[in-house]
Amino acid sequence: MTTTPDPATRDWSLPAGAIRPRRLRPTPAMRRLVAETRLHPAELVLPMFVKEGVTEPVPLQSMPGVVQHTLDSLVEAARDAIDAGVGGLMIFGVPEQRDEIGSGATDPDGILNVALRRLRDELGDETVLMSDLCLDEFTSHGHCGVLDEQGRVDNDATLARYADMAVAQAEAGAHVVGPSGMMDGQVGVIRRALDEAGHTEVGVLAYAVKYASAAYGPFREAVESTLQGDRRTYQQDGANRVEALREVELDLAEGADMVMVKPALPYLDIVRDIRETVDVPVAAYQISGEMAMIEAASANGWIDHDAMMMEALVSIRRAGAQIILTYYAVQVARLLQGR
Repeated sequence: MTTTPDPATRDWSLPAGAIRPRRLRPTPAMRRLVAETRLHPAELVLPMFVKEGVTEPVPLQSMPGVVQHTLDSLVEAARDAIDAGVGGLMIFGVPEQRDEIGSGATDPDGILNVALRRLRDELGDETVLMSDLCLDEFTSHGHCGVLDEQGRVDNDATLARYADMAVAQAEAGAHVVGPSGMMDGQVGVIRRALDEAGHTEVGVLAYAVKYASAAYGPFREAVESTLQGDRRTYQQDGANRVEALREVELDLAEGADMVMVKPALPYLDIVRDIRETVDVPVAAYQISGEMAMIEAASANGWIDHDAMMMEALVSIRRAGAQIILTYYAVQVARLLQGR
């Protein structure tokens, strides 16, 4: 008859020479030394909203800490971001008046173009000034393009508007334009329009992979979206992975200088696929809904706000995004620098 050793009295110690991965984790200094992924402020881009006709910044309920800026507060906040070490700014305009074709997007006196000129005049080349190149903020129907007689987004008619919008933004001072409408052929049309207008130095950050997501809700508050329905006929289906690589390939062939995945966290596998495929900078956008979930959970005491914020951003960086658009850019930059 055999007896089973009593686990309580048995020596479970690892033998001499055993491999102990925990040796690389005992102190913050050691963990810092061996970290495989690092965030840097220069790789962060701050999305900013500027609203026409307001005299004070307007706080957004669904995005705590984010506001619709006045022109003056936009410049002040941009300066703060630069001082914190943030690498770039992405500017969105919120106009007072909208129409069927989004006229304000190409009007030199439209809020977005005025804001770009003001920022470029004030900041010069101290930061990378990016502009959202899409019609949804400017159209009365809230879609990213012009509509045909049946109320459908007309891809090729929209391209003509994008071409004009690209030139207007370049002339206003954008270093980089960010076409986000997911129209077929948009990058090629924009690149040709910029080059023909003499703006060969202006870069194109292609929203190459923009998924139709449930997490855009807070952003629609920020731009006061008038959208009825959805954008599933032009934004990518979240079930599709291989299609994302095709979209990226097409945008690069058309002249994109950088490519982006949006949203970020639900699509980290796509970020990794693209990073392993292309030889240009890859960006990812931690969108409004991703931020709102962190804010809501931390407000209820369910998570540690700063720890979750950093963990989410590190995961995006680890997946392969070299550039991260995040509303937390300034906050994170200051944390990284111990300020």
